Amino acid sequence: MYFGIKESYIKFFFTAILISGISFPLQAQEKRVLRKADFSGEIKDFKRSSLELLMVETPKKERLSTIKGTFEQIAIPKKFNDHSLQMPPSIPLKSEAKDHSIAISKYLRENQVAKKMVAKWFNRSKSGNFDVELVKIRGLYNASAFDVQIAKQTLRGNAMLEDAGEELISNSFVVVNDYKYTNKEEVLSKGKNLLNDMSSLLGGRKTRSIQNSATVGAADILAKGYVIKTTSYLYRLVWDEEAASRFFGEFWVTSDNHDKARVAAFDETDIFKLEYIGRQDAWSDVQSTKYTTKTEDELIARATIKATDAAIARLERKFEVFRTKTPLVSIEPIAAKIGTKEGLQKGDRFEVLEQLLSEDGTVEYKKVAEITVDPAQIWDNSYLPEELPDADLEQTIFKGSSKKLYPGMLIRFKKNQSLFK
Repeated sequence: MYFGIKESYIKFFFTAILISGISFPLQAQEKRVLRKADFSGEIKDFKRSSLELLMVETPKKERLSTIKGTFEQIAIPKKFNDHSLQMPPSIPLKSEAKDHSIAISKYLRENQVAKKMVAKWFNRSKSGNFDVELVKIRGLYNASAFDVQIAKQTLRGNAMLEDAGEELISNSFVVVNDYKYTNKEEVLSKGKNLLNDMSSLLGGRKTRSIQNSATVGAADILAKGYVIKTTSYLYRLVWDEEAASRFFGEFWVTSDNHDKARVAAFDETDIFKLEYIGRQDAWSDVQSTKYTTKTEDELIARATIKATDAAIARLERKFEVFRTKTPLVSIEPIAAKIGTKEGLQKGDRFEVLEQLLSEDGTVEYKKVAEITVDPAQIWDNSYLPEELPDADLEQTIFKGSSKKLYPGMLIRFKKNQSLFK
């Protein structure tokens, strides 16, 4: 962990934000006290990763107007903090390519997206001042206690900041989607194993019937029509000890301690980086007999939204660093409000995590159990708001012992090693 208690980090941070300039002795670390998370109906209080969504735009991309217009209306999924930046949502590239990662990385670097993400985290004002209001909110810290501990320069205050760095700021991501309106035959020609991924293409119930038939005829049916194919590129903000130390030591200014030289230094710096994690394909069907009354543009828009959901789900399955946590809403039965939209499949296993709250205000997670998706009770939530599903299920049911579980515990997907090599 790069957010252990580091002398340089403490020095830079407190030098930067102490208003009074008075030095206080560091208090001894309190003994850790653990407690269960509180549950009172709707669960909101858990730390989420932060996400910015962008898309690739090329001059000759088919159906670009419809896809782009739809993308600009897509909301950041609720399981993430919305970290959208004040910048165009599209990355203009000169031509199509099988792999845009080099061009995208160049664009993100030249447009200083990493620095813009840092600026948003610390609520940079037009005059260049920072604060920690967003960190306090997203970190679920008691606002008054947070301010007191920082002002007193205590180990508890430092622990909260380290916790925020590790659990919040470093879990900031950019996903860049490259959409392609393409014939299904082109997608399916890459291998019959893609039939196993049809939950991303056609939705849960139809997929299960196709998989159960396992016939050439089913593949022939799938090969008719068009899909929105999405290649998603995943980036993560690099926020380590060096980045934190330099930020607080060289650029930190507040309204009470304004320094024009530091403001200018932040404007000119290029030290903040995005790390490229990898890419993944996903698909969504454009045509469906259930929606024949819709126009082609409406079907393409619908497929674009579903392809975006599928892309995020598949990135989570492939890259552990991008996996989100989801709360259990009940234990009799064991259930969570995730489903086909999040890419759930038969046999998926999840770790159940207990949140451990210490007296210094930081949170740790302890694995207490594993649960498995009940294949007969996977919530088909791939519908859009105006579409009415023909099923009563509004949550996914899991198999496993509920002995140590309680509502509010968080679950996290456990990678099936056979899915991705």
